[in-house]
Amino acid sequence: MESGITRSVTTTTAAEVPATAGAPTATGAKPAKPLKNPCNLCQSVRAILKRPKTGQQLCKECFFHVFETEIHNTIVDNKLFKKGDRVAIGASGGKDSTVLAYVLKLLNDRYSYGLDLVLLSIDEGITGYRDDSLETVKRNRDQYQIPLLIISYKDLYGWSMDDIVKEIGRKNNCTFCGVFRRQALDRGAIMLEVDHIVTGHNADDIAETVLMNILRGDLPRLQRCTSIITNDTSEDSSGIETSKILRSKPFKYTYEKEIVMYAYFKKLDYFSTECIYSPNAYRGHARVFLKDLEAIRRTAIVDIIHSGEALSASVQANESTKLPTMSTCTRCGYISSNELCKACLLLEGLNKGLPQLGIGHTTKIRRIHEAANLTSGRSSPISSSTTANDTDTDAGAAASLENKGKVVTHIKDLSRLEVMPTLNSRSE
Repeated sequence: MESGITRSVTTTTAAEVPATAGAPTATGAKPAKPLKNPCNLCQSVRAILKRPKTGQQLCKECFFHVFETEIHNTIVDNKLFKKGDRVAIGASGGKDSTVLAYVLKLLNDRYSYGLDLVLLSIDEGITGYRDDSLETVKRNRDQYQIPLLIISYKDLYGWSMDDIVKEIGRKNNCTFCGVFRRQALDRGAIMLEVDHIVTGHNADDIAETVLMNILRGDLPRLQRCTSIITNDTSEDSSGIETSKILRSKPFKYTYEKEIVMYAYFKKLDYFSTECIYSPNAYRGHARVFLKDLEAIRRTAIVDIIHSGEALSASVQANESTKLPTMSTCTRCGYISSNELCKACLLLEGLNKGLPQLGIGHTTKIRRIHEAANLTSGRSSPISSSTTANDTDTDAGAAASLENKGKVVTHIKDLSRLEVMPTLNSRSE
């Protein structure tokens, strides 16, 4: 953050605290009754809520002030933005992204961040869920006066989530959606020519991810999930364009319950229905466990995040830990630690009628892929070594896929928007 934008401190001076209730007045009038359950900060208004994060009893206005100030301090302390940045807000219509859009616009105006904000929504193609939530996003666009761009899985990949679930069933569908959504956000960001993407991941989300990675024994991933700001980098000398786009989580230390309370008391317009395909997700079990811990110890969520940060630091310090080398996908140019990125691998499986192709470990995937290519005499494009013939093989595979389904456009050929979305010319 550029100098001139300073950290705010939430304090209450003695002058701001009213005289003790019940004390004699100068005019000798009958003293007022002591205020029952006063706000812990201002002491002048009755508290109407108890902060889940700290246990403080606050009035509505003090809660708003503390909530907004903590987010501002998170932005400033971590230097998330610089003046003039064009920032895309990942908008789903849910409570997190709605509150994020509202608060970021508020803080941008209040503290003169100098950001150019735009809403970016991904239409996964889930009938009865995403189509309804996108209507909420469109209302948010009008309410907050922030331009909106909506891009769909169908346009990018040729498949909607409804199509994918029909093909694979309800198991592992979150894997497809998560991989496709992450890449779709980056592709939308390239189209919008933004410098930064912000998402509404809150403290609960990050703590759940820490637990999931620990339970899966995937400690190297702790760095990404606990970092408030991430930036994909590539060793490709051509300079992949996604390496310029930062991602950050301004709600990293913000409790989900407090986001809900803020949205409720501010009367924000958001969509609250859960995704119809998510009840069977592995994350749900981590969420239940986390809520049980929070009921016993309110600081459990932040404690788990700090534990994840400490574990991440120890993993990075351990020289024997092998972290994946980031390169680029040979097919679409997206950041990948393998020859094909996960999105291209999943998409190839769908197009070939082998939806489980991209599910599981690399060795298993390679074995399935080689068996599928045995009859055609082609080698696997995800083999561990690259030869001169692999390029021809990859081109042949891409040509074959074009006849069966859509291939992801190479990221360098992704066309920019000729006209950026505005409030007058809306892209829906």
